[in-house]
Parts: sequence; structure tokens; C-alpha cells
Amino acid sequence: MVETKNSPKKSTVIAPFWASSWTDIDRSIENLRRDMEKTFSSFPSTHLPNISQTSCDVIDEGNQFRVKMDVPGIKKNEVKLNVTDNSLEISAEHKEASEEKKKNYLRKERSQVSYYRSLPLSEKIIAGKVMAKLTDGVLDITMPKSKPTEIQKKKSISIQ
Repeated sequence: MVETKNSPKKSTVIAPFWASSWTDIDRSIENLRRDMEKTFSSFPSTHLPNISQTSCDVIDEGNQFRVKMDVPGIKKNEVKLNVTDNSLEISAEHKEASEEKKKNYLRKERSQVSYYRSLPLSEKIIAGKVMAKLTDGVLDITMPKSKPTEIQKKKSISIQ
């Protein structure tokens, strides 16, 4: 805004004026939170698929990479693996429905769990020789390297 000789000066308020004490404000916010929780709890629940970020170990064994990933509740036909020469993509999805065979049931439940990981690899692999095995909820994937690397020897360092 450009000020001219004839334009009146406008005053601005920098800080708001609180007519109540902080405890009144806290009480009002708490009441609002309770009212919102009560309102939203009356809506029917919608369960979105649970996409889990599960633990995943990537091991360099010199001649191959090995990936171990926890996928509890997943069967082997529910796992999809996609490999390129320098990446691995793992996805898995399990759907389960349980229902009682009554006419007037009050609840019908379904569960769904999904896993997804995309892992870039530091070296090229032979995509056609990748092997995977699922045992007791642990997915074990071996990926042979196109050029095996020598495993470096470790040297113990003493702490002073």
C-alpha cells in the first residue's frame, strides 16, 4: 500500500487479545477434541489395507546378495518378486474373510495385510538365477552377482 499525504494512517494489531485465561482455552480445546472423537466414532469404520513396512536384511555374501524379509501370514502364492539387473521389488498381499452363516449377523469382518519393498542393489545381478524360498513367515531370496566381489577381511580395533 502506498501512503499519500491525504491518506489516513491505519493501525495494525500484532498480537491477539485473549479475553480468557489459558486454562479456559485448554478446557475449550479439550471439549472440542472430545466432541470430534464422539462424532467420528459414530461413522462406520472403513478398514484400509494395512501396508506394512516389515524388517528386511540385505547381506552381501561376495558371490551373491541375500535378502531376508519377514512376511508373517503370507503364503508363497501371494508373493510377487520383480528383479532387474540392479534392483529387487517385493510385494505380497493376504486377504482373509470370516463370516458367520447367520441371517441377521451384526458384524462381518475381513482382514487384509500387504507388504511392499523396493531395494536398489549396489552391484548387478543375474536376474534369471534369482531364487526365493518362504519358510515360517521369512522370505529368503538369493541373487547371484554377475561379477562376484571379494569379501573384505575384518580387522579388530581396540578402544582406548
